[in-house]
Amino acid sequence: MAKPGYRLALIATLLAVVVVLLGAYTRLTHAGLGCPDWPGCYGFLAVPMSEQAQSLAALRFPDAPVEVHKGWNEMVHRYFAGALGLVILALGVQALRRHAQPGQPVKLPLLLLAVVITQAAFGMWTVTLQLWPQVVTAHLLGGFTTLSLLFLLTLRLSGRRPAVRPIPARIRSLAMLGLLAVIAQVALGGWVSSNYAAVACTDFPTCHGEWWPEMDFANAFNLTHHDIGPNYLGGLLYGEARTAIHLTHRLGALTVALLLSTLSWQLWRNGLPRLAGLLLAALALQVGLGISNVLLNLPLAVAVAHNGGGALLLLVTVLINYHLHPSRETAVAPAARAQQTPDTLGGLDLPRA
Repeated sequence: MAKPGYRLALIATLLAVVVVLLGAYTRLTHAGLGCPDWPGCYGFLAVPMSEQAQSLAALRFPDAPVEVHKGWNEMVHRYFAGALGLVILALGVQALRRHAQPGQPVKLPLLLLAVVITQAAFGMWTVTLQLWPQVVTAHLLGGFTTLSLLFLLTLRLSGRRPAVRPIPARIRSLAMLGLLAVIAQVALGGWVSSNYAAVACTDFPTCHGEWWPEMDFANAFNLTHHDIGPNYLGGLLYGEARTAIHLTHRLGALTVALLLSTLSWQLWRNGLPRLAGLLLAALALQVGLGISNVLLNLPLAVAVAHNGGGALLLLVTVLINYHLHPSRETAVAPAARAQQTPDTLGGLDLPRA
C-alpha cells in the first residue's frame, strides 16, 4: 500500500521530467539569455509584450534587445521550475510533520529541498554569468540529480518493496558502477551542450573523416581557463577543442553501452528479465538518438529527445540499484513474514482448528 506523500512525490517526479525537457529546449533554442535578469524578465514578471513595456526594457537593458520567443522559452522554464520547487517544499514539510511515522523518509525530502535551493542559485548564475560553461553544466547536473532523487523518493513511498533475492555482490557492484558511468556521461553531455560541441563532428562513426582527428584536450577540459564575464552564447572554444569534447562524449557513450549491456546480460541470467529488457531498451534508444543527432545535424526534436533519453537511462539505473540494494526495512520484511503463523497472518486473530 502506498505511503502518505506518494502521489505528491509522483507528481513532482513527472514535473521534474518536464523541467528537464524544457531546460534542454531552452538551451537548444539559444534562449538561455532570453531574459537578461533573474528571476524576472527585463524587470517584469513576464516577457514584455506591449510597445511601452518593450521600450522600458530597452532602457533597462540597452545591450540585450527583447526577443519575445526566446524570452518566453526561458520564462516558461522558470515557471515550471518554480512550481517544482514549491512541490518539493511541500514534500519537505510533510516529511517533517510525519517523521514519527514508520517508514517515512525524512532525510531524502530534506536533501531534495537543499538541492532545489542550490538549483535556484545556479539558475540565477546561469543568467548573471552569461552561460558560463561550468555553471551551465552544474545546473544541468543539478536538474538530473533532482529528478533522480524524486524518483527514488517515489519508489520508497510507493509501498512496493523490491523482491529480495540472492544477487551476487559483483552484480550489485556492476549496477552501481553503471549508475556512476551514466552520471559521468550526463556530465559530459552537459559539457558538450554548454560548449556548443554537438556538431563538432558531422559524420559517424568517424569524425571529419578520421578515426582520430586533430584535437586539443588541454583547452577542451581546462575548467579554470574560462573567464567569467564574456557572453558564452554560441561558445568560445575553437574547432580542435570542441572536437575533443565531442569525441570524448562518443567514447564515453561506447563505455557506457558496453558496461550497461554487460549488466543487462547479468540481470537476465539472474532471474530479472524485465529489468534487463528495460535497461537494454533505454540504452538502445539513447544510442540511436545520439547517432541521429550527428547524422541529421542536431534537429531540435531529436536533440531534446536525446536529453530525455539520458534522463530515462539514468532513472532505469536508479531503479535497478533500488532493486539490487534493498533497504533494511525491505531486507527484514521476509524474516518477519516467516515468523507469522497462520493464526496471526495479516494481523487477524484466526481461530485454531
